[in-house]
Amino acid sequence: MKPRILIVEDEPGIADTLQYALRTEGFEPAWVATGEAALVQAQAQPPALVILDVGLPDSSGFEVFKRLRALNAEVPVIFLTARSDEIDRVVGLELGADDYVPKPFSPRELVARVRSILRRSARPAAAVAETAPVTPVSVDEGRRQIRFYGRPLELSRYEFGLLKTLASRPGHVFSRDALLARVWDDATESLDRTVDAHVKTLRAKMKLIAPQLEPIRTHRGSGYALAEDLPAQP
Repeated sequence: MKPRILIVEDEPGIADTLQYALRTEGFEPAWVATGEAALVQAQAQPPALVILDVGLPDSSGFEVFKRLRALNAEVPVIFLTARSDEIDRVVGLELGADDYVPKPFSPRELVARVRSILRRSARPAAAVAETAPVTPVSVDEGRRQIRFYGRPLELSRYEFGLLKTLASRPGHVFSRDALLARVWDDATESLDRTVDAHVKTLRAKMKLIAPQLEPIRTHRGSGYALAEDLPAQP
């Protein structure tokens, strides 16, 4: 079956261009013009990916994103917007979006990003060892879940990849460039501040479990590392 791509865009010209580009590349596009229609479509026929305009006539694309993720926590989402302010991009990425494409854009490039994200999300998860040692940060790739002191963290796709990378080598300092290359689909289009924003949200979520600890440490001018001296109990 062709991957179904849900386009949520109120400008018919842009929607028509996207549908043509996606259909030409072997996808099955579906178009709606409002956030409410997008939620109805996503529930009736779950898409493989959503292209979501931030500026919709009936609601904010950010709010629609939250409700889409409530229906399906794993559906990849690309924000599409005429806004060029960096703060809007950071907000979208902090929410857990998979990409952020400002208008005007190249339809071929956007389709390439769609294909890249779907390819990444379809990679088979590595088998989890049955007798994994108990650690403060435990990664279960099969379930795409990370536990901090036994409690599961609610993580976006990139937060998961970021913490998984840091946990792979506690104490090792990963530069921002290294983290971008390992975690993000298109590191050349991402910013150093993107890593900083995701580290900030990760710290906030981990602090809810262990307020007195600093599990992710900043090495000024170098990058970030997962603390290797975390206690056995928080």
